[in-house]
Formats: sequence, structure tokens, C-alpha cells
Amino acid sequence: MTDRDRTAELGAAINRTGYYPEVVADAVAGAVAGEAVVSFYVHHEPTFERDEVRRHQTVIVLTPSRLILAHTDEHAGDDLLPEPYTSTSTEAVSLSAVASVVVTRMTTNPTAGPRPPAEAVLTIGWGAVNRVDLEPAGCNDPECEADHGYTGTLSSDDFSLRVSAAADGTDAVGGLLSFAASLSGLTRG
Repeated sequence: MTDRDRTAELGAAINRTGYYPEVVADAVAGAVAGEAVVSFYVHHEPTFERDEVRRHQTVIVLTPSRLILAHTDEHAGDDLLPEPYTSTSTEAVSLSAVASVVVTRMTTNPTAGPRPPAEAVLTIGWGAVNRVDLEPAGCNDPECEADHGYTGTLSSDDFSLRVSAAADGTDAVGGLLSFAASLSGLTRG
């Protein structure tokens, strides 16, 4: 990790996407609230809704004390807002609250020697959203008909982002992995 503030680089990355850069930058700046930007990742993706293409952008920012997540979506006009509009949500999470940083790398043809991952998934948990996976419990007796209740797992799954070289480019995969390394470095307990 460096001590340099990357706020200007973050602004340039948001501008490069061309996706409502003023709207996105304003929301991100409000959430960052003047703190230095240690690391960031900007992910712009189209989504398909019936006959239309909608765009979505996720910006994740690491400051010395917080993880900032910003999501911007575009919408067609509706009964309340007749003109097309965007909605941007930001969330600021204290780094001390981050309980897990899970990084999954998918590498093709691993026997061919070192190569960059083809895909990466970053999952961050801080306890705001938990997923429960339940299944019926049993025993080893094949003749047993007793009700053994349920067994399962409780997983923290607050934020997850997947990028692939095929869809987003190899730089996007490397960028997500770099952000994940910075986040992991600041959440060491």
C-alpha cells in the first residue's frame, strides 16, 4: 500500500466509462467525504431488461478507514418520474467491520505454466447480509425414519463482484485482484 491519494485517478476512471460521470463522481465524492483514496475499482456493465439495454456501474473505494460501495443504475421514466433517471446508492463500511475478503481466481489450462487468471470473484462480508443454506439432517442408519431436524450454514455475503477477461478485459481482472489485495492488507486483524 502507498501513502499517495488516488482521488484524481478515481475521477479519471469514472470519466472514462462515459456512464453519467458527473452523477457517479458526485455520489462517490459525497460518500468518500474528503478521505484519501487508497485503492478503487470501477466496473461498468450492461444489463438486459426485456427489449432494452440498461447500464449499471459499481464503484468500490478503499480509504484508510472505510470501504465505500456505490451502485448506479439507469431507469426509464415511470409514473413518479416521467423522464429517464438514474439511481445511485452508496454504502460506507468501517474497515474494522469487514469480517471476510474472499478472492476466487479462475485460471485456464493451469498445466501450461504461469498465466493471468481468466476470471476473478471478490466477495466481501461485514455481516449486513447473511445467507442461510439449510438441508434436512440425517444419520448413517439407512433404516432410520426419525426426524433429525435441519443442518446448514450461515454465510456472510454482503458484496460480490465477478469480472472476466472475456467480457471485461485482462486489465479488469488484474485491477479487481489489485483492489482485493489492498483491501486484504488493510483488514488484517
